[in-house]
Amino acid sequence: MMGEMGTTMAITITESAARHIASNLSKRGKGVGLRLGVRTSGCSGLAYKLEYADEIRPEDSRFDSHGVTVVIDPKSLPYLKGMELDFAREGLNEGFKFNNPNVKDACGCGESFNV
Repeated sequence: MMGEMGTTMAITITESAARHIASNLSKRGKGVGLRLGVRTSGCSGLAYKLEYADEIRPEDSRFDSHGVTVVIDPKSLPYLKGMELDFAREGLNEGFKFNNPNVKDACGCGESFNV
């Protein structure tokens, strides 16, 4: 894939997700990319967390694709390795989709998962 840094690409960003991230960063007026991580939560143990990143910390892993940057902290990376971040519209709903090969089980509401 073009534009990706490093020898192993842990995170794939679809063109649709990249467009959404770039658009929101532009509206926001600042930021270097999207920070993606996991936190302890929900009935299955882990939940995704997304926020806009204003800086890339020395310990972060950085992934560039379709002109946008996603940064991930070292504690979250093992849970996200190999994941594809997509953005989809389904009827009236729209949002990020996490296609994560590490997930062994997810709760019924789709808010949390375990590996």
